[in-house]
Amino acid sequence: MVKISNILDTAGKLSLTFTILLSFVLIGNAQDLKKVLDLNQRWKFSIGDREEWADPDFDDSDWEWIDVPSAWENQGFHGYDGYAWYRTTFSKKQLPNNQALYLQLGNVDDVDEVFINGERIGQSGNFPPRYSTAYNSYRKYNVPSGLIKESNTIAVRVYDDVGEGGIIHGDIALMMDRDAVPVDVDLSGIWKFKIGENAHHKINQIENWNDIIVPGYWENQGYKNYDGYACYALEFRLEEAFVADKMVLILGKIDDLDQVFVNGVLIGQSGKFVPRTVSERPNSWQQLRTYYLPEKLLKINETNLIVIRVYDAMEGGGLYSGSVGLISQNHYIKYWQKRRNKY
Repeated sequence: MVKISNILDTAGKLSLTFTILLSFVLIGNAQDLKKVLDLNQRWKFSIGDREEWADPDFDDSDWEWIDVPSAWENQGFHGYDGYAWYRTTFSKKQLPNNQALYLQLGNVDDVDEVFINGERIGQSGNFPPRYSTAYNSYRKYNVPSGLIKESNTIAVRVYDDVGEGGIIHGDIALMMDRDAVPVDVDLSGIWKFKIGENAHHKINQIENWNDIIVPGYWENQGYKNYDGYACYALEFRLEEAFVADKMVLILGKIDDLDQVFVNGVLIGQSGKFVPRTVSERPNSWQQLRTYYLPEKLLKINETNLIVIRVYDAMEGGGLYSGSVGLISQNHYIKYWQKRRNKY
C-alpha cells in the first residue's frame, strides 16, 4: 500500500485543449429516477430573510400561501426583488424505505439554498454581496438518509435580482434513484473543500477549509467557472458493526478525475492523475467510483479521514451525483445481483 506522502504526482500546469462536450441533460438521464412524492402544491411563503426560518420548529402559521411552481410576481408580489423563503412539510410514511432520495426543485430564479429539518442540503448560485445567478440550472439535491424523521420540513431560501423570482418551473417532487447503491453508512452531506493543486498538503489545516455539500457541483457552491485541481476531506467515526466485513467505498460520479486516500493510504484513482488522462478517458465523468478497502484500514470508534483529490478539465466539477458512503462487500454483491436481474 502506498502512503499519501509518497504518491504525489506533480504533472505541472499543463495547457491542453480538450474536445469534450459535457452535457448536464445526459447527467440527469443517467439516473433511474421515480417520483415518490409530488410537491407541486401550495407552500408557505414570506418575503424577507431570517436564519431561523430554516428551523423545522419555526411557527409559520401567519405566512402567505403560494403556488409552487410559479413566479411570485404572478401571485401578488409583482415588482418584488430580493429575498424570500418557502416552507412545506411531509411525512416519512409517504416515502419508500431504504431508497436514495433527491429533492427536485426545477428552475429557481435566481439563487437558492435548501434545508431539510434545518440541515443545509444544497445551494445553486451565490447570494449577495458576491451575487451570481443560477436561474438556468435545474435543481436536484441529494437528501442524506440520516436527515429523514417521522415529520419533515423543507425550507428554501431564494434571492431574486430582476425579473421573475422564486421556484418558477419544473416538476417539484421527492424522487428516488432506483439504481443508487444502498450504502450502509451514508457519508453524503457537508465535507471540507479547498481548491488548488497542492491543497492536500494542507490537510492539517482542514478546520480552516470551506464547507461544501457532497454530492453537488462545486460551480453551484461558490466556485463558478473554476476548472483545475481541488481537494475534498471528511472526518468520520464508525461503530464496530460497520467494519466487521470488508467494506467498499462508494463515491458516486466525479467530474473528471479522482485520487482517493483513506487514513493516509491510497486506495484508488480513475486512471493516472494527470490532466492528459481526461482526453485519454473522455467518459470518466460518467463512471461510478467504487473502491474496495483493505481490511483493518478503517478505525473503530476513532476518527477516520477520507481525502479526495479531483481534477476537472471543463464545465461541471467535483463529486456531483450518486450515493456517497460505505457498504459491506456482501451487501454490494447483493446489490449487483439484484441490478443484474432487473436488466
